Amino acid sequence: MSKDSDVRVLEFNFEYKTYKLRTPLKFGSVIVNESTSLLVTALVENKDGKEAEGLGSMPLVCEWAFPSSRVRYEKKLEAMKLVVERYGKMLEEESKRGTFLHPIDWFIKFEEEIPKITKKVSLDLKLEEELPILASLVAISPIDSSLHDGFGKANGICSYNGYGPKYVSHDLSFYLGEKFKDKYISDYIKPKYSSEVPVFHLIGGLDKLRKDEADQEESNGLPVSLEEWIEKEGLFCFKIKLRGNDIDWDVKRTKEVTEIVVESLKKQGREDFYISIDSNEMHSSPEAVLEYLRRIKEEVPEAFKRMLYVEQPVSRDLTKYMFNMYEVAKVKPVLADEGVTDLKSFDLAISLGWSGVALKTCKCHSSILLLLAKAEELGVPYSVQDLTCPGLALVHSAGFAARTNPIMGFEYNARQYLPFAFTEVQKRYPEVFKVEGGKIKTERLNNTVGLGF
Repeated sequence: MSKDSDVRVLEFNFEYKTYKLRTPLKFGSVIVNESTSLLVTALVENKDGKEAEGLGSMPLVCEWAFPSSRVRYEKKLEAMKLVVERYGKMLEEESKRGTFLHPIDWFIKFEEEIPKITKKVSLDLKLEEELPILASLVAISPIDSSLHDGFGKANGICSYNGYGPKYVSHDLSFYLGEKFKDKYISDYIKPKYSSEVPVFHLIGGLDKLRKDEADQEESNGLPVSLEEWIEKEGLFCFKIKLRGNDIDWDVKRTKEVTEIVVESLKKQGREDFYISIDSNEMHSSPEAVLEYLRRIKEEVPEAFKRMLYVEQPVSRDLTKYMFNMYEVAKVKPVLADEGVTDLKSFDLAISLGWSGVALKTCKCHSSILLLLAKAEELGVPYSVQDLTCPGLALVHSAGFAARTNPIMGFEYNARQYLPFAFTEVQKRYPEVFKVEGGKIKTERLNNTVGLGF
């Protein structure tokens, strides 16, 4: 039965902002120099006639979501923008027919249309390679989050408090099967935001490690090297980008990072730290991942001891390669990221031996809420990652991490690469954007409606 809290869309407004990265970000075989963010404003109305403006934002990092070398960057970005326009128009038209739905049901109702829009955009723009579903999800994710934010604001509640039986028309069995009968997303999230969340610091392939390597002209008043970042922010969680196709470089890089972390934390009277590893699919096979892990265990035992998980080391195309990840998972948890775009691909990943999943708000808030429930029910680990999320996109990702139970913390690297993006948002949420003792503070989000925007 439809709820009075359900909403319809009166209007979407889209705005794009492009920022140059402070320093280039290298992951896998890609180097990113600029970032275009989409900001969505959704005017929504609930059945009681209460209107609200919902907000959503996400950087359209097509280098990650659409890594094809056959399609120019400008064409990729154009395609993602066209997906946004057509998806938004579809929801507006449905709303004009008098349809009111919970935000999750808006996503589910049109989920099967996303591949159709994707294919049509690819044909209309004559792309040399079809736009991936992942790229379309990134593109429409601010629309999805703007509906969740507007839904909360129209009903005067925190959106996370709107995922139980009082506000949702269906229990989770409607989406996830009979095993979830009488269960709701509210059963799998925290009743309020955590007061603080640890931050994973990204170490890109081009990032400087020691002070004497750093070019202070790059500073802009901020740290440049890993050493300086640890000194300033007391970091203790680190995500190391590997090449994947150069094991000697990867082992050397892991060793150098570990030595610097140990030295820097020792100066602060600390010993504990944690690392994760990400080659962005560049390992050729599970055997190549195992060889890297074997060498790290032998040559850099402290890094092996502190390693929490390995993220998407092999191709995202799970159905094409069907890599068996069980042996890797026996050594260290291995999480699927780019390879999981929906519930079906999540199930496939688990059946192939992946330990768990990386949850990103760029894959659509509705979708990751359902994936979260499934992961929690199965008892598999998950991380919260980002796309160098600036502004409201960072608040969104931080808030999601603060209402869930990810491995240790969440990735926050916009402060490294886009520190001057959306400064007006940073001023409104100073404690969310400021890292102290390796953490950000998220408690103030408990006093907000919507998604905290």
